[in-house]
Amino acid sequence: MDADLLDRVRKLLAKAEDEGCSPAEAEALTAKAAELMARYGIDRALLGALHPETDKPADRVFTLANPWGDIKRHLLAGLAMALRCQCVQTRSAEGTRLHVFGYTSDLERADILFTSLLVQLARALAAQAVPGAGGEARAWRRSWMLGYCTAVVTRVRAAEEAAAAAAAGSATGAAGAGQSAALVLADRSLVVRRQVAAAYPRLRKTRVTYSGSGYGDGYREGQKADIGSTKLRSRSAGALGR
Repeated sequence: MDADLLDRVRKLLAKAEDEGCSPAEAEALTAKAAELMARYGIDRALLGALHPETDKPADRVFTLANPWGDIKRHLLAGLAMALRCQCVQTRSAEGTRLHVFGYTSDLERADILFTSLLVQLARALAAQAVPGAGGEARAWRRSWMLGYCTAVVTRVRAAEEAAAAAAAGSATGAAGAGQSAALVLADRSLVVRRQVAAAYPRLRKTRVTYSGSGYGDGYREGQKADIGSTKLRSRSAGALGR
C-alpha cells in the first residue's frame, strides 16, 4: 500500500511539473498530493513501531553548490524539519553542506520533495518580471525565493500536522501500532535529536536574512507549488543560475 501511495503522488506531481499545467491546475493537484505524501509518512512511522527493521534512523549529507547555495539550504532544511528530520549546516570547499538526520522514510521524502521543488521554484522564478538591474535585481530574486521557500514549507508542515492529527484520532492507527500515533512520532523525534547530539555536541543557530522586495510575491507563488512526492529525474534548475 505504501508503494501505491507514492506511485499515485508521483503521477500527480508529474502532471503539476508539466510546463503546460496552469497555476490553477497545479494548485488543484497539490492538495491531493500533499495529503497522500503526509499519509505515507504516518503509515511508515506506525509500521516502523511494529517492525523497527522496516524504517531505521539514518543520515544523509547534501552539498548545496552555488549559485544560491544558501537558498537551497534554506529550502531543504525547512522541508526536512517539517518532515520530522533535524539538520546541521557545515562548510566545505564545494559549498554549503547540510547534514540531515532522520528516519529512512522521512529522509527519502525530504530528498525527493526537495528535488521537485527546486525544479518548480526555478520555473516559477523564470516567469517573473524582475525589477531593477544588477545588485537590485539579485536582491529581489533572493528575497522572492525566500518567500517561495517559506510558503511551501508552511504548507508541507500543515499537511504533516493534519495527517498526524487524523492518525491520532484513528482507532485503527493506534491499535495497529500498539501505541498512539502521537507517541510513535514523539519517540522518533527523540531518537533523531539524540542522533544529532551524538554527532554534534556543540551547535549554534543561524538564520537567513534578505534585503530585496520580492518576498511577498515569492510567498504567493510558493502557495501554488505542488508539495507532493516526486519522480527523481535529472533536470537542471536553469533559473537558479541567474
